[in-house]
Amino acid sequence: MKLVLWDIDHTLIATGGVGREIFGHCFEQVTGCPMREQAAVDGMTEPVIFRETAKLHGIASDRSMFEAFARLSSEQHRLRAGELRERGRALPGTARVLAAVAALGEVEQTVVTGNIRGAAETKLQVFGLDTHIRFEIGGFGEDDDERAELVRVAIRRASHGLEIPFSSQDVLLVGDTPADVAAAKDNHVRVLAVATGRSTGIELQKAGADVVAPDLDDPSPVIRALAGG
Repeated sequence: MKLVLWDIDHTLIATGGVGREIFGHCFEQVTGCPMREQAAVDGMTEPVIFRETAKLHGIASDRSMFEAFARLSSEQHRLRAGELRERGRALPGTARVLAAVAALGEVEQTVVTGNIRGAAETKLQVFGLDTHIRFEIGGFGEDDDERAELVRVAIRRASHGLEIPFSSQDVLLVGDTPADVAAAKDNHVRVLAVATGRSTGIELQKAGADVVAPDLDDPSPVIRALAGG
């Protein structure tokens, strides 16, 4: 049995700016301060982005503040699902590659994402990409600040929830940033990186990705990576 861990933003979907707008709205609601700028987001988890954005505004945040932000963000993603559908998009080939992996049999698919779970579920549901995803065994932003720990969380949840002792050799992570690559390498997990975000294929290769693909329009690199090729 194999386990595939999918990143979401810029790997499977793009929000067309809606995600940043939701973040800004929730940030202001929780802190009382309009968001003038946002901390770097590529490969970062939501609690880290919130904390660093708060620092940029001279605000000392705590966990309870982030938890309030997370609850509001989940709600806003649900409320703005129609707008997300109109302005955002599923990236090329994503529905096909998820279906192709599912068709292999003996493969479970979930997500490892810096998003909080509520936002992650809405983002994939909006674009019909949730059919083959087992959210209950994923790793999400509220689980830990560090992406490498989210990989461990997902592997533990999958092993316990499915009663299958997944080892690192059974796992493939798919993402678009050097942070995704680093999280996989920290766990001795095979990683396929796609150049669909801000990082180039060369940058992803230098980061140590086992396989680099321009996008997910062709499912064969993912299939080969699962086979260890």
